Amino acid sequence: MSEIARYRLLLALLAAATLALFVLSLTVGPAAIAFADSMAALFGGKDAGPLALIMQEIRLPRAILGLMVGATLGLSGAVLQGYLRNPLAEPALLGVSATASLGAVIAIYTGFAALFPLGLPLAALAGGAIAVVVVQAMAGARGGALTIILAGVAVSSFAAAMTSLALNLSPNPFAALEIMFWMLGSLADRSMTHVWLAAPFMVVGWVMLASIGRSLDTLTLGRDAAASMGVDLRRVQSLAVFGTAASVGAATAVAGAIGFVGLVVPHLLRPLVGARPSRLLPASALGGACVLLAADILVRLIAPGRDLKLGVLTAIVGAPFFLWLVYRTRRNLL
Repeated sequence: MSEIARYRLLLALLAAATLALFVLSLTVGPAAIAFADSMAALFGGKDAGPLALIMQEIRLPRAILGLMVGATLGLSGAVLQGYLRNPLAEPALLGVSATASLGAVIAIYTGFAALFPLGLPLAALAGGAIAVVVVQAMAGARGGALTIILAGVAVSSFAAAMTSLALNLSPNPFAALEIMFWMLGSLADRSMTHVWLAAPFMVVGWVMLASIGRSLDTLTLGRDAAASMGVDLRRVQSLAVFGTAASVGAATAVAGAIGFVGLVVPHLLRPLVGARPSRLLPASALGGACVLLAADILVRLIAPGRDLKLGVLTAIVGAPFFLWLVYRTRRNLL
C-alpha cells in the first residue's frame, strides 16, 4: 500500500471513529434512554416531550462542543509544534488558555457572570484576545520561535498569578469554589447558545491554521531555507498565533481549561502520517475530537453522580505521557 493510500485510510478510520464517538456521546447519560428512542427524540420537535429536551438541549450541545473543542486542541497543537519546531509545544504555550481563564475568573469574581448569562464566556474570549495581542506585540513581526515561547510563558505566568490572587482575596467561598470548578474544564450544562457563541471564532481559527500547512512543510528545512523558497515568515507567524488564539480562546471560553490534548494527539499520530506537517493537521483535528469525545464519555461512565471534570481526566492521562516525552527528548539529546 502506498504512503498516500495509508494516509487516506488513516483519515477514514479517524473520521469513522469520530462519528461513532459522537453518536455514542449522544446516547450516554444519567437518563437511561434506548438508542432508538434517543434518535427519535433528537430529530423530533421540541414539543415531543422531555426526551426531546434532553437530546436537543443537553446531549446534542455537549457532543457538538466535544467535537469542536477536541478538533481545536488537536489542530492547534499540531500547528504550534510544526511552526515552533518544539515537540513540547501545545496551545497553552501562547498563554491564551490561562488568560481566557483569567477573564472568566474576573467575570465570576465581580458577579458579572451572575448578572449576564453569557458574561463568563464573553469575558473569557476577551481575555484570550488580550493574550494574543500582548504575545504578538512582545514577539514582534520578526520574532522567532524562542521569542514567542518566552512571551507566552510570561503571559501565562502573569495570568496564573492574577487568578491565584482572585482566589486568595475572594470574600465568598462559593465564588472561589465556582472558579476552581470552572477552571478544571467541563462540557456539562452547556447549551446551543454556547455552541453558536464559540463556533464562528473556532471556524475562523481553523481556516487560518489550515492555510499554513504547506508553509509548515517548508519550515522543516529551517527558517532561512523556507524564506529563500518564498515563504512569508511574518504571515505564517501571524496566522499561527491568531488562529490559535481565536480557536483555543473560544474553546476555553465555553469548556474551561482542558490540557494535554493538543500535546498528546499530534505525537501519537505523527509516526503514522510521515514527516509532512501538513498531513498531520487534519489527522490531529480528527484525533483531538476522538480523544475529547471519548474522555467526555468516560467522565459520565466513571462517576456519573460525582461530576468528574473533563480537564482532570485528560490531565491524569496526559501527564504521564508528558513525562515520558520529556524523558525521551532528554535521551535524544545525550
